[in-house]
Amino acid sequence: MDNAISVRQVYKRFGFGPGAVVALDGLSLEIPRGKIHGLLGPNGAGKSTLLRIIAGLVRADRGSIDLFGAPASPASRRKFGMLIESPSFYPFMTAREHLAMLASFADQPAEVDAVLRRVGILNAADKRVSGFSLGMKQRLGIGCALISRPDGMILDEPTNGLDPDGILEMRALIQELAHQDGITVLLSSHLLDEVERMCERITIIKRGKLVAEGNVADLLDRQGRFFLEVDRPEALIARLGETASAGDGGVYVRTARDEVPALISTLAASGLLIYEAKWIRPDLEQVFLSETRNVGDDAAGQS
Repeated sequence: MDNAISVRQVYKRFGFGPGAVVALDGLSLEIPRGKIHGLLGPNGAGKSTLLRIIAGLVRADRGSIDLFGAPASPASRRKFGMLIESPSFYPFMTAREHLAMLASFADQPAEVDAVLRRVGILNAADKRVSGFSLGMKQRLGIGCALISRPDGMILDEPTNGLDPDGILEMRALIQELAHQDGITVLLSSHLLDEVERMCERITIIKRGKLVAEGNVADLLDRQGRFFLEVDRPEALIARLGETASAGDGGVYVRTARDEVPALISTLAASGLLIYEAKWIRPDLEQVFLSETRNVGDDAAGQS
Protein backbone atom coordinates (compact mmCIF):
# COMPACT_ATOMS: atom_id res chain seq x y z
CA MET A 1 0.00 0.00 0.00
CA ASP A 2 1.28 3.46 -0.94
CA ASN A 3 1.64 5.35 2.34
CA ALA A 4 1.71 9.04 3.17
CA ILE A 5 3.07 8.30 6.66
CA SER A 6 4.90 5.22 7.90
CA VAL A 7 5.75 5.01 11.61
CA ARG A 8 8.09 2.19 12.61
CA GLN A 9 8.87 1.17 16.18
CA VAL A 10 8.77 4.69 17.61
CA TYR A 11 9.56 5.13 21.29
CA LYS A 12 9.27 8.30 23.35
CA ARG A 13 9.81 8.70 27.07
CA PHE A 14 9.47 11.90 29.08
CA GLY A 15 11.57 12.24 32.22
CA PHE A 16 13.99 9.86 33.89
CA GLY A 17 14.00 7.22 36.58
CA PRO A 18 10.91 5.79 38.29
CA GLY A 19 8.83 8.86 37.43
CA ALA A 20 9.45 8.67 33.69
CA VAL A 21 6.39 8.63 31.45
CA VAL A 22 6.37 6.33 28.43
CA ALA A 23 4.38 8.18 25.78
CA LEU A 24 5.03 5.91 22.79
CA ASP A 25 6.06 2.29 23.29
CA GLY A 26 7.30 0.81 20.02
CA LEU A 27 4.43 2.23 17.98
CA SER A 28 4.15 1.28 14.31
CA LEU A 29 1.37 2.33 11.94
CA GLU A 30 0.69 3.17 8.30
CA ILE A 31 -1.36 6.07 6.90
CA PRO A 32 -2.30 5.40 3.24
CA ARG A 33 -2.26 8.20 0.68
CA GLY A 34 -5.49 9.83 -0.38
CA LYS A 35 -7.50 8.89 2.73
CA ILE A 36 -8.97 10.67 5.73
CA HIS A 37 -7.40 8.72 8.58
CA GLY A 38 -8.50 9.12 12.19
CA LEU A 39 -6.10 8.78 15.12
CA LEU A 40 -7.99 7.82 18.27
CA GLY A 41 -7.12 7.06 21.84
CA PRO A 42 -8.10 7.93 25.41
CA ASN A 43 -6.37 10.70 27.30
CA GLY A 44 -2.76 9.73 27.80
CA ALA A 45 -2.69 7.47 24.75
CA GLY A 46 0.19 9.28 23.03
CA LYS A 47 -1.77 10.88 20.17
CA SER A 48 -0.47 14.42 20.54
CA THR A 49 3.07 13.17 21.15
CA LEU A 50 2.95 11.21 17.89
CA LEU A 51 1.61 14.19 15.94
CA ARG A 52 4.33 16.43 17.38
CA ILE A 53 7.02 13.93 16.42
CA ILE A 54 5.66 13.73 12.87
CA ALA A 55 5.59 17.52 12.75
CA GLY A 56 9.18 17.78 13.99
CA LEU A 57 8.24 19.53 17.22
CA VAL A 58 9.39 16.62 19.41
CA ARG A 59 12.20 14.15 18.75
CA ALA A 60 11.59 10.42 19.14
CA ASP A 61 13.98 8.44 21.31
CA ARG A 62 14.05 5.55 18.82
CA GLY A 63 12.34 4.48 15.64
CA SER A 64 11.80 6.00 12.22
CA ILE A 65 9.14 7.90 10.30
CA ASP A 66 8.78 8.17 6.52
CA LEU A 67 6.69 10.89 4.90
CA PHE A 68 5.56 10.18 1.34
CA GLY A 69 8.31 7.61 1.01
CA ALA A 70 11.17 9.76 2.31
CA PRO A 71 12.67 9.86 5.82
CA ALA A 72 11.11 12.56 7.99
CA SER A 73 13.12 15.76 7.52
CA PRO A 74 12.44 19.49 7.05
CA ALA A 75 12.14 18.84 3.30
CA SER A 76 9.64 15.97 3.57
CA ARG A 77 7.65 17.78 6.28
CA ARG A 78 7.10 20.67 3.88
CA LYS A 79 4.71 18.38 2.02
CA PHE A 80 2.35 18.59 4.99
CA GLY A 81 0.16 21.37 6.26
CA MET A 82 -0.20 21.11 10.02
CA LEU A 83 -2.71 22.36 12.54
CA ILE A 84 -1.52 21.09 15.92
CA GLU A 85 -4.00 21.99 18.67
CA SER A 86 -5.64 25.42 18.65
CA PRO A 87 -4.12 27.81 16.10
CA SER A 88 -2.50 31.01 17.37
CA PHE A 89 -2.60 34.27 15.46
CA TYR A 90 -1.49 37.87 15.80
CA PRO A 91 -4.74 39.56 16.89
CA PHE A 92 -3.88 42.86 15.19
CA MET A 93 -3.38 41.23 11.77
CA THR A 94 -6.05 40.32 9.25
CA ALA A 95 -6.67 36.88 7.76
CA ARG A 96 -5.24 38.07 4.45
CA GLU A 97 -2.11 39.39 6.13
CA HIS A 98 -1.53 36.11 7.96
CA LEU A 99 -1.76 34.09 4.76
CA ALA A 100 0.37 36.57 2.80
CA MET A 101 3.06 36.36 5.48
CA LEU A 102 3.09 32.55 5.34
CA ALA A 103 3.03 32.60 1.54
CA SER A 104 6.24 34.61 1.54
CA PHE A 105 8.02 31.65 3.18
CA ALA A 106 6.57 28.95 0.90
CA ASP A 107 8.38 27.64 -2.18
CA GLN A 108 5.26 27.55 -4.35
CA PRO A 109 2.50 29.27 -2.38
CA ALA A 110 -1.15 29.07 -3.27
CA GLU A 111 -2.93 32.28 -4.22
CA VAL A 112 -4.11 33.94 -1.00
CA ASP A 113 -7.64 34.79 -2.11
CA ALA A 114 -8.11 31.28 -3.48
CA VAL A 115 -7.25 29.82 -0.08
CA LEU A 116 -9.50 32.30 1.72
CA ARG A 117 -12.32 31.30 -0.60
CA ARG A 118 -11.54 27.61 -0.13
CA VAL A 119 -11.92 27.80 3.64
CA GLY A 120 -14.96 30.09 3.48
CA ILE A 121 -13.65 33.31 5.00
CA LEU A 122 -12.99 35.47 1.92
CA ASN A 123 -15.70 37.89 3.05
CA ALA A 124 -13.77 38.41 6.31
CA ALA A 125 -10.31 38.53 4.71
CA ASP A 126 -9.56 42.10 5.79
CA LYS A 127 -10.92 41.88 9.32
CA ARG A 128 -8.58 41.64 12.27
CA VAL A 129 -8.34 38.17 13.73
CA SER A 130 -9.14 39.56 17.19
CA GLY A 131 -12.76 39.79 16.03
CA PHE A 132 -12.95 36.24 14.67
CA SER A 133 -15.13 33.56 16.20
CA LEU A 134 -13.53 30.26 17.19
CA GLY A 135 -14.92 28.65 14.06
CA MET A 136 -13.41 31.36 11.83
CA LYS A 137 -10.06 30.92 13.56
CA GLN A 138 -10.20 27.18 12.91
CA ARG A 139 -10.92 27.90 9.25
CA LEU A 140 -8.03 30.34 9.09
CA GLY A 141 -5.83 27.69 10.69
CA ILE A 142 -6.78 25.30 7.88
CA GLY A 143 -6.02 28.09 5.41
CA CYS A 144 -2.58 28.57 6.92
CA ALA A 145 -1.95 24.85 6.49
CA LEU A 146 -3.09 25.03 2.84
CA ILE A 147 -1.04 28.02 1.73
CA SER A 148 2.00 25.90 0.86
CA ARG A 149 -0.02 23.56 -1.42
CA PRO A 150 0.50 20.48 0.79
CA ASP A 151 0.03 16.87 -0.27
CA GLY A 152 -1.05 15.96 3.25
CA MET A 153 -2.52 17.61 6.34
CA ILE A 154 -2.20 16.79 10.03
CA LEU A 155 -5.07 18.14 12.12
CA ASP A 156 -5.23 17.88 15.91
CA GLU A 157 -8.81 18.33 17.18
CA PRO A 158 -9.96 20.43 14.18
CA THR A 159 -13.54 20.67 15.51
CA ASN A 160 -12.53 21.52 19.08
CA GLY A 161 -14.86 24.12 20.60
CA LEU A 162 -17.10 24.46 17.55
CA ASP A 163 -20.89 24.54 17.75
CA PRO A 164 -22.92 21.93 15.80
CA ASP A 165 -23.10 24.12 12.68
CA GLY A 166 -19.37 24.78 12.86
CA ILE A 167 -18.64 21.06 13.23
CA LEU A 168 -20.79 20.30 10.19
CA GLU A 169 -18.99 22.94 8.12
CA MET A 170 -15.55 21.75 9.22
CA ARG A 171 -16.44 18.16 8.39
CA ALA A 172 -17.56 19.19 4.91
CA LEU A 173 -14.37 21.19 4.37
CA ILE A 174 -12.08 18.33 5.42
CA GLN A 175 -13.96 15.90 3.18
CA GLU A 176 -13.63 18.31 0.24
CA LEU A 177 -9.90 18.67 0.81
CA ALA A 178 -9.47 14.91 0.67
CA HIS A 179 -11.95 13.95 -2.02
CA GLN A 180 -11.71 16.96 -4.33
CA ASP A 181 -8.17 18.18 -3.76
CA GLY A 182 -6.60 14.75 -3.19
CA ILE A 183 -5.00 15.74 0.12
CA THR A 184 -4.21 12.97 2.62
CA VAL A 185 -5.62 13.93 6.03
CA LEU A 186 -4.52 12.55 9.40
CA LEU A 187 -6.73 13.89 12.15
CA SER A 188 -6.95 13.32 15.87
CA SER A 189 -10.28 13.88 17.59
CA HIS A 190 -12.27 12.89 20.67
CA LEU A 191 -15.55 13.32 18.75
CA LEU A 192 -16.03 9.70 17.73
CA ASP A 193 -19.27 10.31 15.86
CA GLU A 194 -17.49 12.84 13.66
CA VAL A 195 -14.57 10.50 13.08
CA GLU A 196 -16.99 7.76 12.03
CA ARG A 197 -18.66 10.16 9.57
CA MET A 198 -15.44 11.61 8.14
CA CYS A 199 -12.77 8.96 8.18
CA GLU A 200 -12.26 6.00 5.88
CA ARG A 201 -9.61 4.42 8.11
CA ILE A 202 -8.73 4.74 11.78
CA THR A 203 -5.95 3.83 14.17
CA ILE A 204 -6.67 3.36 17.88
CA ILE A 205 -3.80 3.59 20.33
CA LYS A 206 -3.56 3.30 24.09
CA ARG A 207 -0.56 3.75 26.38
CA GLY A 208 1.56 4.36 23.32
CA LYS A 209 0.69 1.04 21.69
CA LEU A 210 -1.43 0.15 18.68
CA VAL A 211 -4.64 -1.67 19.65
CA ALA A 212 -6.65 -1.52 16.39
CA GLU A 213 -6.22 -0.27 12.84
CA GLY A 214 -8.17 -0.62 9.60
CA ASN A 215 -11.10 0.54 7.53
CA VAL A 216 -13.90 1.94 9.66
CA ALA A 217 -16.50 -0.35 8.07
CA ASP A 218 -14.35 -3.43 8.68
CA LEU A 219 -13.73 -2.55 12.33
CA LEU A 220 -17.43 -1.99 12.92
CA ASP A 221 -18.39 -5.25 11.22
CA ARG A 222 -15.73 -7.12 13.18
CA GLN A 223 -17.64 -6.41 16.39
CA GLY A 224 -21.10 -6.70 14.87
CA ARG A 225 -23.66 -9.24 16.05
CA PHE A 226 -26.20 -11.32 14.17
CA PHE A 227 -29.67 -11.39 15.71
CA LEU A 228 -32.29 -14.05 14.95
CA GLU A 229 -35.88 -14.41 16.09
CA VAL A 230 -37.03 -17.99 15.47
CA ASP A 231 -39.86 -20.29 16.51
CA ARG A 232 -37.61 -22.49 18.67
CA PRO A 233 -34.78 -20.40 20.13
CA GLU A 234 -33.70 -23.18 22.52
CA ALA A 235 -33.15 -25.51 19.55
CA LEU A 236 -31.10 -22.84 17.78
CA ILE A 237 -28.89 -22.31 20.84
CA ALA A 238 -28.41 -26.06 21.25
CA ARG A 239 -27.43 -26.32 17.57
CA LEU A 240 -24.94 -23.44 17.58
CA GLY A 241 -23.48 -24.04 21.04
CA GLU A 242 -21.26 -21.37 22.62
CA THR A 243 -21.53 -19.05 19.61
CA ALA A 244 -25.20 -18.34 20.43
CA SER A 245 -26.89 -16.72 23.42
CA ALA A 246 -30.43 -15.64 24.24
CA GLY A 247 -31.32 -11.97 24.48
CA ASP A 248 -33.96 -9.38 23.58
CA GLY A 249 -36.52 -12.03 22.73
CA GLY A 250 -34.27 -13.79 20.26
CA VAL A 251 -30.80 -15.26 19.80
CA TYR A 252 -27.51 -13.43 19.24
CA VAL A 253 -24.94 -15.30 17.18
CA ARG A 254 -21.22 -14.58 17.06
CA THR A 255 -20.23 -15.02 13.43
CA ALA A 256 -18.54 -13.14 10.61
CA ARG A 257 -20.86 -11.05 8.48
CA ASP A 258 -19.92 -12.83 5.27
CA GLU A 259 -20.99 -16.14 6.85
CA VAL A 260 -24.53 -14.94 7.58
CA PRO A 261 -26.18 -15.95 4.25
CA ALA A 262 -24.92 -19.53 4.52
CA LEU A 263 -26.04 -19.70 8.16
CA ILE A 264 -29.55 -18.54 7.28
CA SER A 265 -29.79 -21.12 4.49
CA THR A 266 -28.62 -23.90 6.79
CA LEU A 267 -31.06 -22.97 9.55
CA ALA A 268 -33.98 -22.63 7.14
CA ALA A 269 -33.18 -26.05 5.65
CA SER A 270 -33.17 -27.55 9.15
CA GLY A 271 -36.83 -26.61 9.62
CA LEU A 272 -36.44 -23.59 11.90
CA LEU A 273 -38.92 -20.80 11.18
CA ILE A 274 -37.04 -17.49 10.99
CA TYR A 275 -39.21 -14.47 11.83
CA GLU A 276 -36.46 -11.86 11.87
CA ALA A 277 -32.78 -11.82 10.96
CA LYS A 278 -30.57 -8.73 11.13
CA TRP A 279 -26.94 -7.74 11.42
CA ILE A 280 -26.38 -5.28 14.27
CA ARG A 281 -23.34 -3.11 13.72
CA PRO A 282 -21.94 -1.18 16.70
CA ASP A 283 -21.03 2.48 16.43
CA LEU A 284 -17.45 3.67 16.65
CA GLU A 285 -17.85 4.59 20.32
CA GLN A 286 -18.65 0.97 21.19
CA VAL A 287 -15.68 -0.29 19.18
CA PHE A 288 -13.41 2.32 20.75
CA LEU A 289 -14.44 1.38 24.29
CA SER A 290 -14.11 -2.32 23.55
CA GLU A 291 -10.63 -1.98 22.08
CA THR A 292 -9.23 0.39 24.71
CA ARG A 293 -10.65 -1.56 27.65
CA ASN A 294 -8.85 -4.66 26.43
CA VAL A 295 -5.48 -3.08 27.15
CA GLY A 296 -3.99 -3.01 30.64
CA ASP A 297 -4.18 0.16 32.67
CA ASP A 298 -1.05 -0.38 34.70
CA ALA A 299 1.11 2.15 32.88
CA ALA A 300 1.02 5.89 32.59
CA GLY A 301 0.93 7.73 29.28
CA GLN A 302 1.26 11.10 27.68
CA SER A 303 -1.47 12.58 25.49
